[in-house]
Amino acid sequence: MENELHNLIKLWISAIISLCYCYYISSKLPKGIFKLFSLTPIFIFFLYLPLTVSSVHLVGITAFFLSWLANFKLLLFCFDQPPLSPPPSNLFHFISLASLPIKPKQKTPSQNKFKPPQRSILFAIKVLIVALLYHCYSYKQNLHKNVVLAMYCVHTYIELELTLALAAIPARAMFGLEIKPQFNEPYLTTSLQDFWGRRWNLMVTSILRPTVYYPIRRISTRLVGSSWASLPAIIAVFVVSGLMHELIYYYLTRVAPTWEVTWFFILHGVAVAAEVVVKKVVPENMRLHPVVSGALALGFVAVTAVWLFFPQLLRNGVDEKTIGEYCKLMDLLKGSVPARHVSGWLAEHVALFASSLGVCELRQWPSLGPCELDLWPYVMSWVLGFALRAESMSSLCEQGS
Repeated sequence: MENELHNLIKLWISAIISLCYCYYISSKLPKGIFKLFSLTPIFIFFLYLPLTVSSVHLVGITAFFLSWLANFKLLLFCFDQPPLSPPPSNLFHFISLASLPIKPKQKTPSQNKFKPPQRSILFAIKVLIVALLYHCYSYKQNLHKNVVLAMYCVHTYIELELTLALAAIPARAMFGLEIKPQFNEPYLTTSLQDFWGRRWNLMVTSILRPTVYYPIRRISTRLVGSSWASLPAIIAVFVVSGLMHELIYYYLTRVAPTWEVTWFFILHGVAVAAEVVVKKVVPENMRLHPVVSGALALGFVAVTAVWLFFPQLLRNGVDEKTIGEYCKLMDLLKGSVPARHVSGWLAEHVALFASSLGVCELRQWPSLGPCELDLWPYVMSWVLGFALRAESMSSLCEQGS
């Protein structure tokens, strides 16, 4: 664990130094081939960095943040395209935009007003669901295989959303940025196009549009006309997404690619393109009800994920490594914090959370009784307290800005 943290620190120091080079040197070059040539070593270096750590969580985060998003943002930077162009006046603002999965949005007067607590409550509920899933994994040998796979589907969504949401908090705290959400409740989707384009991992969607979709659509418009130009562009986006997921899978497993996850995204690209064609041909009053089409879309995602998305991870034990890392972290925290402080700490975070929402009066927090040093109640208390504090800090930053 100590060696892994040491490697992580070196990794991010190296990444920050690399981005300083981009800010002070490459940004002064004219757009095009010269700037692209100057950034080529950075592209290669960011592709190498995930190989310097071995933890599943750290590898996944590093690969997604640096090898994918940062490289694609720097590619746009070569041609003076947002989000890194024009470069911010603040170096740390530039580093945050380049290395974190964030996309600032314009503020409106209504956004400066008091915000209801629904988002923070949903955030805390999702954290508790993840903790519950980890607890249930202790009994997965007694569960049906399909139940475990369904748990993995839910786990993938929630942990990815929580990771991206927490990663955005430093940018909010340091710069007062209003950040676009990375997910938009994908379980409420009405179609595959809605799921991938407007609800699931919107940071990836926003980076693939200018790097892949728009250029391919411009080329396709000249070849097949504007009516059908979006179809090859859609498929190209999913092909690139599949290849990047294949790269991340290589970082996680360190085995030769099987191309299953690439075919997962190609299949979904073809399905989304077919859906676009159907919407052009079929009148709106003859289409399926959104509830029905949404359920079919989610079913299609789940079935194809079990078929093509998860098998490579399961064969190489990535799921077991993920669970093992979580348990090691909880054991470490379990040994470093006295049990008698857990209930009081949770109450403190709940009080802070309530105060950040403008609650003027709090009832006396009931005694939680003696807290035995058992992993499960400790995990539940710790993750809930952490989630509430993180979201309350984010809310305070937004209100202050």
